[in-house]
Amino acid sequence: MDRKLIAQGLLLYKAAKYTEALNFFQSLTPDQGNNLEVTYYIGLCYMKLKQYEDALLYLEQIVTSIPGDDQQQERVLQCRLILAVIYASTGRSRLAEFELKSLKETGYQPSAVHAAMAYISWVQQDYDRCIQQYEKVLEMEPENITALNGLGYVLACLNKDLTRALMLSKRALDSSPESAACLDTLGWVYFKLGLLEEAENFVKKALDKEKHNEEIMEHLKMIQVSRENSASGGK
Repeated sequence: MDRKLIAQGLLLYKAAKYTEALNFFQSLTPDQGNNLEVTYYIGLCYMKLKQYEDALLYLEQIVTSIPGDDQQQERVLQCRLILAVIYASTGRSRLAEFELKSLKETGYQPSAVHAAMAYISWVQQDYDRCIQQYEKVLEMEPENITALNGLGYVLACLNKDLTRALMLSKRALDSSPESAACLDTLGWVYFKLGLLEEAENFVKKALDKEKHNEEIMEHLKMIQVSRENSASGGK
């Protein structure tokens, strides 16, 4: 396996250049990398691009191709966690719950499982359960970036305890200053607090990181409309 080639593709992925990373991994021939490893990264790219059916096709290959006693079981468990999120995002809640229940029984990274449960609860609009799950993650790992950012965003969307939402989102961004998700969340909290200039600054920075992210684009549009209305006296 050519580790330099894999690393080259990962640089594109970590830079949020998911289409370029996908094209790169798909261009690798069998003799240039471990087939299952390449399959895994192709699945991740499709996941990030929200092409969920394609992501399922590749990630399910990992789950079904690696024996239970193989050293790569950690990757299988990672894939199952991602599959649960995809199932939830595509309305297959029962499959998502099944995967998470199975992961929980294996003892796999409890914090990651609870974070996934929080996301699934959010998709299902079960907001109280979503908050509870993020709180469980923070009890186990007070500096867990996913939970800090996720809970901050949820509280902001619900207009609930915005002071805490601001504190959580700032802590998340301090730990991951280049994260588009963290930049967007902090901007969204500022928007909910009525601090429109700060909101626009952070959401613009988020969009610079992920230029085609529809959710971030929608946030920026809403903030800019609010600023225009504010400037014109609400007319």
